[in-house]
Amino acid sequence: MAGTKKARALGFNHIALEVGDIDEALAFYGRLFDFTLRGRHDGMAFIDLGDQFLALQTGRKQPRDDGRHFGLVVDDKEAVRQALADAGVKTEPGPFLDFYDPWGNRIEIVGYENIQFSKATHVLRGMGLSHLQKTDGAIAELTEKGMAPDREQ
Repeated sequence: MAGTKKARALGFNHIALEVGDIDEALAFYGRLFDFTLRGRHDGMAFIDLGDQFLALQTGRKQPRDDGRHFGLVVDDKEAVRQALADAGVKTEPGPFLDFYDPWGNRIEIVGYENIQFSKATHVLRGMGLSHLQKTDGAIAELTEKGMAPDREQ
């Protein structure tokens, strides 16, 4: 309809992944990441990501993902690479750090410093990550869009 106002998509509140078993999923992801469990109930668990969260829920029935994936931003990409190796999790070939969880969910690991994605200063502080810095390239991309931080994070 012409003239109908559209809502603007602003970002993600959460991502939901279907897994086979919540306890197994928490153990798997706990070998890879330091996280806080926000809560759990009725076949679901919620992993805190500051002002966002990852929801794990039972019920995965579809085959393994192919190109469909999500990029999980981390403070230390190389630590994840090492944790994956230590856990015996195979990474996908190519320029990115992609892997599959035991239920076929494909995850790409992205370093916070190199991308436009930014947490607000007060959120980083609350997460104990106010020391994180953006690269000059990421700052330039943000500046080009008028989104540069008031001070480098």
